[in-house]
Amino acid sequence: MATTRDKFDSVGGFSIAKTTVVDEKRNAKDLNSLEIKNSHFTDSYIHRFICRGSGTAILSIDNVGSQIPITKNTLNFITGTIVGADPLGNVYSLKLETAVLATGAGATTVLSTMTTVIKDDVPTGQTWTIAPLSSVNQFSYTTNIAGTTNQIKWVAATEVVSIEWA
Repeated sequence: MATTRDKFDSVGGFSIAKTTVVDEKRNAKDLNSLEIKNSHFTDSYIHRFICRGSGTAILSIDNVGSQIPITKNTLNFITGTIVGADPLGNVYSLKLETAVLATGAGATTVLSTMTTVIKDDVPTGQTWTIAPLSSVNQFSYTTNIAGTTNQIKWVAATEVVSIEWA
């Protein structure tokens, strides 16, 4: 059976299902994730994600607990700018710069992490921690909270630079 489809129309931008993803000024909008590749080095890319979670948890990229996908046979430089906040306005903010190696079998290993604390407003007697977490073909952050019953909300803006490393 024949199907009539709307013609491709880029006047005013490009849209998918009537949602603009590239506007008339060439701004990308309303994307789930963004991957940037260099046409000269097709074995590498940059991918950006937003991860969220609350309390003691593993941060995820969606509502079902998915983690950041890591391609097999890659060396990855992962930078996360992370904020944790409680309902009282206390904030813990940091930047984690992590190197991760993924083998041909997909096993990921955290090679190193550099931590830069931006703001540490955690109340006395409480501990809020966050650390890189790697597993088979995945990466995320794991959080731990102690000394409070307040729900801590976490968000991480994460960039993955992935280079083929076979």
